[in-house]
Amino acid sequence: MNETTEVRSPRDTDGHGTHTASIAAGRYVSPASTLGYAKGVAAGMAPKARLAVYKVCWSSGCFDSDILAAFDAAVADGVDVASLSVGGVVVPYHLDVIAIGAFGAASNGVFVSSSAGNGGPGGLTVTNVAPWVTTVGAGTMDRDFPADVKLGNGKIVPGVGIYDGPGLTPGRMYPVVYAGVEQFGGGDGYSSSLCLEGSLDPKFVKGKIVVCDRGINSRTAKGAEVKKNGGVGMILANGVFDGEGLVADCHVLPATSVGATSGDEIRRYIGSSRSPATATIVFKGTRLGVRPAPVVASFSARGPNPVSPEILKPDVIAPGTEFNILSGTSMACPHVSGLAALLKAAHPDWSPAAIRSALMTTAYTVDNRGHPMLDESTGNVSSVFDYGAGHVHPEKAMNPGLVYDISTSDYVNFLCNSNYTTKTIHVITRKNADCSGAKRAGHSGNLNYPSLSAVFQQYGKRRMSTHFIRTVTNVGDPNSVYKVTINPPGGMVVTVKPETLTFKRVGQKLSFLVRVQTRAVKLSPGGSSVKSGSIVWSDGKHIVTSPLVVTMQQPLE
Repeated sequence: MNETTEVRSPRDTDGHGTHTASIAAGRYVSPASTLGYAKGVAAGMAPKARLAVYKVCWSSGCFDSDILAAFDAAVADGVDVASLSVGGVVVPYHLDVIAIGAFGAASNGVFVSSSAGNGGPGGLTVTNVAPWVTTVGAGTMDRDFPADVKLGNGKIVPGVGIYDGPGLTPGRMYPVVYAGVEQFGGGDGYSSSLCLEGSLDPKFVKGKIVVCDRGINSRTAKGAEVKKNGGVGMILANGVFDGEGLVADCHVLPATSVGATSGDEIRRYIGSSRSPATATIVFKGTRLGVRPAPVVASFSARGPNPVSPEILKPDVIAPGTEFNILSGTSMACPHVSGLAALLKAAHPDWSPAAIRSALMTTAYTVDNRGHPMLDESTGNVSSVFDYGAGHVHPEKAMNPGLVYDISTSDYVNFLCNSNYTTKTIHVITRKNADCSGAKRAGHSGNLNYPSLSAVFQQYGKRRMSTHFIRTVTNVGDPNSVYKVTINPPGGMVVTVKPETLTFKRVGQKLSFLVRVQTRAVKLSPGGSSVKSGSIVWSDGKHIVTSPLVVTMQQPLE
């Protein structure tokens, strides 16, 4: 490393580490704001927690050796929670350094939470999917920063943005151009459409609001390029893949982000306007009480789980924006890390799996209108592959009633039943594995997880069935009776035996069996069908909800 350009200590040099650490455990700061926006008290999830920070990332990247060393150091230092707003490509667990380091931490009683990744809204994008890691996706908050585009034809196009410098003159309309047109002299117009560095022609940009497409370089770098070439403002338009999900950034010039359909509308107006097209950007400050919220953030990575489809990932979602005003699953992860610290303080005897179970079984899937949570990228209802068990509910997680606990040997059985060899299991666990007990566990879906995921390969079969065995531990009232409510996925038969669990004491464990029966559905080769439901246990005081997802797959001929 070059010590003239970066520090060897964990001191933060780009803001990401400070930001994520403050979300998990920042002390109260008042007054706090970003460029005057979102004024108020800023605090982390667990403001009285003590913080240990380990450096794993450098200007050239985040190295496997540093990640493993950080996990080992954290365990040796006695941490209770490890928070990783870091991720890479999805590979089998014995090749995944975060999975390996996290296994060692979880085996020593450390709760590990990690970002699901920002690869959404497409499917199979979720990362950090090991079952001993709590995988966190991102939802929106009920707070927004509107910055609307007013076009010369009178149309108002909604957008979001944060800016506190010299503004556009109120009431004045400015010429507006699209950076991707050929007259920019940018070859095919591709690099200029993205407002990449060096791609804009100052003669074309000067004094104008410039429409830039999202992608490749950072959103704020596009604004810096427009400003450098004399532009007075920027409209950042989502591509088709980004959908309608908007991210409010702090910009160096008056700028706003608009959705894909709004971007198309603005480009059409620019292309069809007989007289020179004009626009302005109207900043409206901080808006509170936004409805609907939460909404699954467009960028939040989605399931199904590419490595272990029997384990539903992400596990939960949490707010993906906070103070400072940044957005990402990097911000969602430390929300859950801080909540885990609070749960560990309240319940010192709980294992990492018990803490995750409490967060999952008490999560919610409705927004502040009481409707099913929406997907920001499409505006449609979101699914279990988007949010897992739902959005975390801290107060309810403190007293979940029942938890699904998992031991280290349970995870080893899971790996055995997932066809890992004793050699590859040793890489993950750093201990010699014994797979003889795994056969009793049946199949990998029998890991005592708070969610249930069944995958059926049709292969011409007309009827299919599977079963799950689950064990719950009473952490609620000593004498309590839980009754089950089954919400089966559409067209399927789900039975639970027994239907009543009678507990005599706290800490008592009782098991139940879930059987799922279904008929084949018509699918084209390589196609799949996904249906979801839930299994809910309640004693009248506690409600313990487990998502149940069933995937039907038609193999390629």
